[in-house]
Amino acid sequence: MGHSDINLAALIGSRICHDLISPIGAINNGLELLGMAGGTAGPELDLIQESVGNASARIRFFRIAFGAAGEQMMGRAEVTSILDDMMQGGRLDVAWGPLDPQPRTGVRLAFLALQCLEAAMPYGGRVEISHDGTYWLLHGRADKLNLDADLWASLDNKNPPDDLRPAHVQFALLPTIAADEKRAVSVELRDTEVKLSF
Repeated sequence: MGHSDINLAALIGSRICHDLISPIGAINNGLELLGMAGGTAGPELDLIQESVGNASARIRFFRIAFGAAGEQMMGRAEVTSILDDMMQGGRLDVAWGPLDPQPRTGVRLAFLALQCLEAAMPYGGRVEISHDGTYWLLHGRADKLNLDADLWASLDNKNPPDDLRPAHVQFALLPTIAADEKRAVSVELRDTEVKLSF
């Protein structure tokens, strides 16, 4: 996968997320207007609101993870808002450590790495994300992990499996984008712990 292919894919990801966020926002605004106008509240409306909120959170997350990353900085409040919304109602607890604003490129790599850990922790657990000023570290802990050896090996050797599924595209993107940023991905696997650093 060449550098130009990655850039094109990122631009496509940005375009899709940009075009989807407006209608989803409009649906959310419509739901709020229904509520203010005394619209019938009930489980149906609650389900729609929950689904719209979930879709909006995913698009905001995907826009960072899979979209084009500029040089702008992302503040802690913005990042934690995205993560809190994305993980709401899920089994994974994510703690964002950096207090200072971070470059969007670094946040993008952290989000892709988080998706790798999420794939290994389908039964839940906790992920702590830290940055020491130079290196990023994602430390995941869970009572039970589900580790696909080929996927995790691909983070080191940059050769994703031939049968890579869309749900695991982050395993192909993370080492490629990290290399573009002159970073190497390091993996440490234990029975109940996963560490990813770059």
